Amino acid sequence: MSKLSPADLDRYIFSRTGAANEDLLVGPGYGEDAAAIATDEGTMVVSTDPISLAAERIGTLGVAIASNDVAACGGVPEWLVSTILLPDPDVDLIDDITAQLDDEASRLGISIVGGHTETVAGLARPLLSLTCMGPTDRYVPTSGAEPGDVVILTKGAGIEATAVLATDFRADLTERGVESETIDRATGFFDDISVLPEAAVLGSVATAMHDPTEGGVLNGLVELACASAVRLDVSRGDVPVRPETQTLCDAMAVDPLRVLGSGGMLASVPEAKAEQTLSALRAEGIEASIVATVDEPAAEDEIGVYADGERFTGGVRDDMYDLWD
Repeated sequence: MSKLSPADLDRYIFSRTGAANEDLLVGPGYGEDAAAIATDEGTMVVSTDPISLAAERIGTLGVAIASNDVAACGGVPEWLVSTILLPDPDVDLIDDITAQLDDEASRLGISIVGGHTETVAGLARPLLSLTCMGPTDRYVPTSGAEPGDVVILTKGAGIEATAVLATDFRADLTERGVESETIDRATGFFDDISVLPEAAVLGSVATAMHDPTEGGVLNGLVELACASAVRLDVSRGDVPVRPETQTLCDAMAVDPLRVLGSGGMLASVPEAKAEQTLSALRAEGIEASIVATVDEPAAEDEIGVYADGERFTGGVRDDMYDLWD
């Protein structure tokens, strides 16, 4: 499992978007987290996301991930539509998932306004697809990074992956010598997956924002670079990785920069405003670091991410996939 390449997205997805509509301000595009639609009262941000691989807290993650995409565009998530597809009519499973959806949506102040639930023959595990909507006064795209900006990452790499490893792979971690106290702390990372608090700080200053998900922080940086047609220079040593994340990733032989990255927010800001922005984030109790510089590419073939001398231009496969395979 992996995301489609930029070329395939252009050919099969972005070129097939139905009827034109003058109210569509921002539509489908590589790396963009959500659409922007003009309304009589301003701008509406709309995003949709599936989730299937995280078994233990799929409802919690589903709400956080869907709302993160709206927040990453400067929106305030308010409404959610949830589709739940199940391998069989297991009432206990439905109870668990809908309780998680309700709890997380309530915690984040989001109303679940509709959806659909059914069983699907041949489905191996539950699959959720959630659409989130909310208004914004300032839409922030992924494609807005400019030469001279720096890129900030909040919290750290692999926040979502750490929580998922701690729950779905707890037995494996224990067998590989990870202490139960470390796994318990890592489970608490579920509380850090929402990026609504940092979006509220970054939304007024960022030139671009992006929510790294599949493929982790590395893929998120690639999407930001390619969407903005810029070069990002990154040193792995500048990317914050929490001790629990490093321990669990080492035990499962996955790269913290290439695993599920929800919980961290990438934002490009003008270099002159970087320290002020970092201070504002830290004043709200949000960890944040500069992880990349934004440069003008000398030629089109220099667009992408340069990490310790290695160039990445798209399709960074998430290391977590192999664990489920």
